[in-house]
Amino acid sequence: MSLIEAMRVAAAAVISNKMRTFLTTLGVVIGVASVIALVSVSNGASAMITGQIEALGTNMLVITPVNARVTLTLEDAQSLDSRVPALSAVAPAMSFRGTAKWGINSYETSIEGVAPSHVEVRNYEVVEGRFISAADVDQMRRIAVIGHTVLGELFKGRQALGQQLTINGQQFTVVGVLAEKGQAMGTNPDDVVFIPVTAAQRLAGTTRLTVIYARLSSGDLATETVAQIRRIFDRKFGRADQVRVQSQDELLGAVDTATRTLSLMLGGIAGISLLVGGIGIMNIMLVSVTERTREIGLRKAVGARRRDILTQFLIEALFISIGGGIIGIFLGSLLATVIARFGGWSSAVSADSIMLSFFFAGAVGVGFGMYPAMKASRLDPIASLRYE
Repeated sequence: MSLIEAMRVAAAAVISNKMRTFLTTLGVVIGVASVIALVSVSNGASAMITGQIEALGTNMLVITPVNARVTLTLEDAQSLDSRVPALSAVAPAMSFRGTAKWGINSYETSIEGVAPSHVEVRNYEVVEGRFISAADVDQMRRIAVIGHTVLGELFKGRQALGQQLTINGQQFTVVGVLAEKGQAMGTNPDDVVFIPVTAAQRLAGTTRLTVIYARLSSGDLATETVAQIRRIFDRKFGRADQVRVQSQDELLGAVDTATRTLSLMLGGIAGISLLVGGIGIMNIMLVSVTERTREIGLRKAVGARRRDILTQFLIEALFISIGGGIIGIFLGSLLATVIARFGGWSSAVSADSIMLSFFFAGAVGVGFGMYPAMKASRLDPIASLRYE
């Protein structure tokens, strides 16, 4: 029997039992759709988180005290700027929650005292007015640059530049409005009022900084620069690990590791459903062999070889598994798109996951169809013809 003839006979056998074929295929459909959807969701979430981390700043280092007893100051930021040549910019910052008022409107937001370099290091863009200058910091001027969220909550579409904001009882003049950035890492960078860092320290009654941001001139210098910064603070505090120095690469690496682990776990769970689908194929094929025993005996009696019977039943199993795989790929891609839309990230259905699922579906068909096919091919033709 030729391969074309075997495929024709196998297709006729699959089509003749539509309900059985549908129920058998369903396990493979669910398995493949699960693999596609879960892996795509994991990849999409990873891409979204990575984009949010990169949106915080390019080649950025974040330096924070490990506890409340450790104090970072403006002098520390200036020291890093002068002593670490790999840093292209250093941005000291201190923040606290406060209430901003304009007229009868009030809004609780994050008040952040920053330096002029903050807009460069943290990738902010001013769309109206200007940002904080060095003179503003030196003279502790009461000026403010507001985020997009604060603009909407307080001014509700009105002109903000030149208006007087009251922050914790003190008046600040709005000199700039920031471009909208959107959500990042579970926070809203648009929900902020920037004021000069020295004015913020005076308003809060402290000289400490909350954090020091720094920008590397090259991402390749991250490891050695982090080690150098740690040595500087180790000497200052007389002991190690008093400050935490975290690079953007470390954050991205941690996210990549976590999402890879999640992808493997989700893919494994989905793979189990594919195996269950394969067991379903084997069971149905065994039932089919039993039901078609007389047919097999008749075909052998008229000259069919064991190889012909084996090929026919393997092709039937492949038709079922690959057909289920194609349907599963379509449904999985559709499900991944729907989940991504609700999750707020772009759909990330990769060609690799589609090819892997398709190959796995075919392997399931061959693997679980082999035993029934071999059993059919080994049937004795005389005993098969007598089978009732």
